[in-house]
Amino acid sequence: MDDDGLLGGSDVRALAQALDLRPTKTRGQNFVTDANTVRRIVRAADVRPDDVVVEVGPGLGSLTLALLSAARRVVAIEIDRVLADALPATVRARRPDLAERLEVLPVDALSVQEVPGPPPTALVANLPYNVAVPVLLHLLERLPSLERTLVMVQAEVAERLAARPGTRTYGVPSVKAAWYADVTRAGAVGRNVFWPAPNVDSGLVRLVRRDPPVSVAGRRAVFACVDAAFSQRRKTLRAALASWAGSADAAERALRAAGIDPRTRGEQLDVEAFVAVADAHHAQGLPRVGA
Repeated sequence: MDDDGLLGGSDVRALAQALDLRPTKTRGQNFVTDANTVRRIVRAADVRPDDVVVEVGPGLGSLTLALLSAARRVVAIEIDRVLADALPATVRARRPDLAERLEVLPVDALSVQEVPGPPPTALVANLPYNVAVPVLLHLLERLPSLERTLVMVQAEVAERLAARPGTRTYGVPSVKAAWYADVTRAGAVGRNVFWPAPNVDSGLVRLVRRDPPVSVAGRRAVFACVDAAFSQRRKTLRAALASWAGSADAAERALRAAGIDPRTRGEQLDVEAFVAVADAHHAQGLPRVGA
């Protein structure tokens, strides 16, 4: 055992064997086996001694143990009941001095409306690849006290989240994440630090909370506009927003009122521009689609 109690490859496999655990692709179970990687994640997340950290998908506890050493409290959200039940015992066995800092919620992260105890200040997680973006956006919405987020996701998803307008990977995740935070890449993670090794590389994404754009129409209406704009990427916004606005002519009126050329495509607009379009549509007295 390392002095700090972190898990190595043999520890992860031994815990899995003891639990008769067979990692499943369905739940995106790829467990980190490298202690240096979790130390790096905690440093990149800027976890502080007074932080209350939310972790999603703690699995066997590789990252959890490192977070407990750095933060005041960790709330771990784990949908797999076997893993959720085993995590406190793992922490007690390896770092009994930190056991009281941990609370485990055996629920689906997408069902979380709040977390018990003091308001969380940070989200740090190795997110399951298949639900990474929905989980991230859901928690940013439901937990407004989160100041800093550092997530490990599939490399392609990391690119999309941090993409800027006008780039190939810019899309719905980029715009919606930007509603909540300033988003940047925070490094790459290879496949060899996981068991079982995934078929793709991973990336770290850092999000620093900022005030959302001011919108009369509201977030839901803005997000509905974003969804419509990227549902047909090759079309101009006049065409892509036609169903959202009620007609192509209504879409054009909203776009022109927002100061945007109707021939523009969605990937050219930043989140503030989408707010301007949704607000212009709202100001025209048309139905608030997505409201």
